[in-house]
Amino acid sequence: MRWTVVDAPLDSSGAGRGEERAPAALRDAGLLDALAADDGGRVDEACLRDAVRDPASGVIGAAGLVRAGAAITARVVALIADGRRPLVLGGDCAILPGICRALPPTTELWFVDAHPDFLDGVTSPTGEAADMDLSIVTGHGPVAAIGCDGPLLDPGRVHLLGHRPATDDSSRAEAARIDPAIHQVPAAELLRRGAGTVGAGLATGADGPAWLHLDLDVVDPRDLPSVSYPEPDGPRWADLIALVTPLARADRLLGMSVTDLNTDEDPDGRHTRRVVEVLAEVLGSADR
Repeated sequence: MRWTVVDAPLDSSGAGRGEERAPAALRDAGLLDALAADDGGRVDEACLRDAVRDPASGVIGAAGLVRAGAAITARVVALIADGRRPLVLGGDCAILPGICRALPPTTELWFVDAHPDFLDGVTSPTGEAADMDLSIVTGHGPVAAIGCDGPLLDPGRVHLLGHRPATDDSSRAEAARIDPAIHQVPAAELLRRGAGTVGAGLATGADGPAWLHLDLDVVDPRDLPSVSYPEPDGPRWADLIALVTPLARADRLLGMSVTDLNTDEDPDGRHTRRVVEVLAEVLGSADR
């Protein structure tokens, strides 16, 4: 099954940061050719131009997020119904609720991120929906602001991979909020067990549909500094490739999302080109 690339340039700060330009930059760097992928177009509604934090939900651009999420849902639903495998390019992690609303509720989520994204409208210091997307899809976030009325996925079918330990009050509060049913493999454990071993075990360890969400800030900033919220002590590129390859090639995978490349932090484009190379390595040569 060929990949179908869809641009969802949602930057949940509402400020038009470099994440918004990441899908176009990845295309310009040759992603579609590298993957021999089909072009699924751009979700135009996924541009947020409201940087005001909604007093009721605590989320920036709440009404715009609802519109963006609905449009992302519609695009992913249509592609899956047509027998395609979407590769959704963010933007930031605020694209995830719209994606998950398009998936069967039994879907297993492989969530690869330096952060748990488990804040809410009160505990988030920024108000960005990308602080709280995993809490939203599991029913612990400000779901009304995102346009859904309850959990989208079973927390017991969510795997949080590669996140870093809590180091300040905000991250400690976030860690305390994580649903205990979620399976966690923090970065240190991932590296100790072997990223390839973890990925292979997840790919074959259950049945039913799956979705792979990759926030590029999971990569150690020694290898990829061009993200909005870099965190030290993460997997290097080789580790990420080892983890993601078996997941991306699992027969039961419905699709994948990639987020948080910040082109503002990549003026010469070399990190964008490296992301394309890595995605081509893990996705492009699979026998589908």
